[in-house]
Amino acid sequence: MRLVASRPPEQRGLSRDGVRMLVATTDGMVHARFTDLPRFLAPGDLLVVNTSATIAAAVDGHRSDGRPVTVHFSTPADDGSWLVELRAADTSRARITDAAPAEQLTLPGGTALTLAYKYPDQSAERLWAASVKAPEGGDGDVAAYLACNGRPIRYSYVPDQWPLSAYQSVFSREPGSAEMPSAGRPFSKDLVLDLITRGVIIAPITLHAGVASLEAGEQPLPERFSVPGPTADLVNLTRSAHRRVVAAGTTVTRALESAVGADGAVRARRAWTDLVLGADRPARVVGGLITGWHDPEASHLALLEAVAGTALVAAAYAEADKTDYLGHEFGDSCLLLPAL
Repeated sequence: MRLVASRPPEQRGLSRDGVRMLVATTDGMVHARFTDLPRFLAPGDLLVVNTSATIAAAVDGHRSDGRPVTVHFSTPADDGSWLVELRAADTSRARITDAAPAEQLTLPGGTALTLAYKYPDQSAERLWAASVKAPEGGDGDVAAYLACNGRPIRYSYVPDQWPLSAYQSVFSREPGSAEMPSAGRPFSKDLVLDLITRGVIIAPITLHAGVASLEAGEQPLPERFSVPGPTADLVNLTRSAHRRVVAAGTTVTRALESAVGADGAVRARRAWTDLVLGADRPARVVGGLITGWHDPEASHLALLEAVAGTALVAAAYAEADKTDYLGHEFGDSCLLLPAL
């Protein structure tokens, strides 16, 4: 995106649901506000939202040679280690690429973090699997440690620090996302009630997003998700009634599409997903998508195209750039509604 939101809309004189929203359909583009969302969804449509809450995943520390570092805690692995990313502790927040296995970092409170191996394999340049050891007498609870010592992850386009509450949505319930599932941020309680009153059904999934600022050529990493049985049933009923299943974000899309069986039905599932949606794996159940605006080079766009098609996504981005929509987590929104 040409323009980026550097602070929350509440700091720009707007309500959360007052951000701009481009509605992209095969019949054309409509400029609206997020509060207008009920106008574009029909009674009987199903809106699926992510209940994952953002954690305070960034912690400052020092490398073994004393240089400062910022550690981004991405997600816990099944073997008890944590997947982490190392960033420069300055305004550039650039990736650190000269780390090595067995390097030990010192974090606040005497906690030690030891790099084990690159994740998911030795060719990776971003994440490390690392062990976290609290000082003698500590409880070793990393989630509790982050709650006391961490802060929200942010990048160079957000110069100021904002509280963790700025990175939560009205749906946030279960802590676990290193970075905010930002498509749900513009929803307000009043807007949710307006949608329900209109006859739109709302159902939850949970997908804990890891570090998500993907750059050109980077594929999405595996993430933990859960699709409850009632949500799976509602998706199947909505599709059988020829109504639209709308995902509030790429995280929701990835979770739902990871729960689709060979017969095309969605079933309850709790697992890790490494699904990569794109031209060779289009969406099978999601028929509409609410999303923010991200860099066109990122693999994020392949997922949008898997739902809405290349032509509609390209037209939406061209219109957004022409009319000065703001990108990234504090920016404006897009509602993609391809033909059913």
